[in-house]
Amino acid sequence: MGVMTSADYLSQLQALLPPGSGLSKHPASNLTALLAAFADVLAEVDAAFNALYDEADPTTTTQLLTDWERIAALPDPAAGSDYQSVAERRAWLMSRLTGVGGQSAAYFIDLAAQLGTTISITEFSPWGCGFGQCGRDPISGDGTVAMLWRVNMPVPPTYFFQAGLSQCGDPLGYCKTGVIEALFQRWKPAHTTLIFNYSSEG
Repeated sequence: MGVMTSADYLSQLQALLPPGSGLSKHPASNLTALLAAFADVLAEVDAAFNALYDEADPTTTTQLLTDWERIAALPDPAAGSDYQSVAERRAWLMSRLTGVGGQSAAYFIDLAAQLGTTISITEFSPWGCGFGQCGRDPISGDGTVAMLWRVNMPVPPTYFFQAGLSQCGDPLGYCKTGVIEALFQRWKPAHTTLIFNYSSEG
């Protein structure tokens, strides 16, 4: 069912009037002006009701985004005090609602993708006689490098204003890396050391 407009509701309200010359349906009459005011309110309620379809979906919610965040225990402390657009808040929400946890490289790559960033992960291992090959394998250090991994982000995550997703007051575009770093540092395996590479080389 489509959204009813003010004109639709005005027509319905006028149709409910009893017949008689004292209840004028002329567009310039006082009664029509009164019914038009009622029709405006009914149209607003109808539009809000139809908007619930979008508000019930966390990927499209706007009016109920704060309530969704409350349910998901957001905003996340990892976000700090940095500015968050509506699109980024939705990405955080979906990450929280659909995340099941994990410690694999694939899990962190998927987590970054949910936040709108493409990454790759480099895992290090110490060089040693018997399994390290001269001229091919870099000398990475002692055994502690086995606990070291690197997140490669060729381009810092950039968020752009999008019609239908962003709201008035959101910036036209900005990039932010601190949120992903903080989130990864929180969820990384506790015994590992994580570093980030923002160059174009992986």
